[in-house]
Amino acid sequence: MSLTEKEIANLNKSLRDKTPLEITQWAILNAKKPVVTTNFRPYEAAILAVCSEALPDIPVIWCDSGYNTPNTYKHADNVIDLLSLNVKLYVPKQTTAHRDVVMGIPDIDDPKHKIFTEQVKLEPFKRAMSDFAPDVWFTNLRKGQTALRDSLDILSVGKDGVLKVSPFYYYSDEELDVYLEENKLPNEFKYFDPTKVLENRECGLHTN
Repeated sequence: MSLTEKEIANLNKSLRDKTPLEITQWAILNAKKPVVTTNFRPYEAAILAVCSEALPDIPVIWCDSGYNTPNTYKHADNVIDLLSLNVKLYVPKQTTAHRDVVMGIPDIDDPKHKIFTEQVKLEPFKRAMSDFAPDVWFTNLRKGQTALRDSLDILSVGKDGVLKVSPFYYYSDEELDVYLEENKLPNEFKYFDPTKVLENRECGLHTN
């Protein structure tokens, strides 16, 4: 989907008052090769629910770092079964056990942390996006999460030209709590991302 900056700005204004499902349906209608990515962190069931309702067989790219909590893995299985998700699993080329021996999880101030992040998150993600070559990418980015994300909107375009669609961009945690409850969707807060450490730190997927 090729859009000018002005067109995106106008669309963001018109989509501002739409529901997440309506936003998703609009994007699906205009997409040729849409995907949604997930890591099954808190509140991910919301974006997965609207995407699977708008397009039941949409590819759901799950880049599993191998460091998820047992709670996250159980939650993932629950959501996958509940929504009948078309999951496409991508994992690092090196096993977690091997990396634990030769590198471990480097501190964010350690130069090796950049290598670690590339191995467990960025490389699998780049491989997935190369395989699927989407024109529309659904994410659960929300305003208030990081400084970078505050600069985005419901629609934004990455350096790769892919249209990023964030249907819940203006939702607060409290509003998402209500949304999940009303739609009988599960949630799980025991989540760990070894590449971020700090909640307000970007992992690198959304900086391109």
